[in-house]
Amino acid sequence: MSSRLLRLFTGLVLFGVSLGLMVRADLGLGPWDVFHQGVADRIGLSIGLVVNLTAVVVLLLWIPLRQRPGIGTVANVVVVGLVTDGTLWLLPDLDALAPRIALLVAGILANAVATGLYVGAGLGPGPRDGLMTGLAARGHSIRLVRTGIELTVLAIGFLLGGSVGVGTIAYALAIGPLVGVFLPRLTIAPRTAAEGEPA
Repeated sequence: MSSRLLRLFTGLVLFGVSLGLMVRADLGLGPWDVFHQGVADRIGLSIGLVVNLTAVVVLLLWIPLRQRPGIGTVANVVVVGLVTDGTLWLLPDLDALAPRIALLVAGILANAVATGLYVGAGLGPGPRDGLMTGLAARGHSIRLVRTGIELTVLAIGFLLGGSVGVGTIAYALAIGPLVGVFLPRLTIAPRTAAEGEPA
């Protein structure tokens, strides 16, 4: 369990850092973060606080879907937004394009590694992932569910003033293949009965 917890919290911290890097790059964010930023700008809260509040609201949508949160789900609600705000506090705004591109690339890579770590820990999905899998479990295509959710939050975030740009496209194109590379390598296999736990 200690190894799983270490991976979980390392992944969640890295996820928050990755979001902070992409915000500072100011070249466009992933769909959910366009939404978070748009809401934050409109209501005057930090983006990290909006990330956490959105997670709570999404978690409430699990109730009719009969999804059960895990330790990782609850930790996700608390950790990611706090680390995002901390990262933004530490990183200054940048004007030059080259370092902003570097931040974007680093943010996308860190996001993929973070996803591999916290999902691979097997201690519960993040609220947004759980919403997607909960809807898919009701007989809908997971690809269509994910696409529908992300297009919806992207559109709302854009209308609210969230950052849409080349980074949004880069994230959309890169995150799936990158997670596909990192997730199998970072997933902790379940222990078998021979190793001391029930199969």
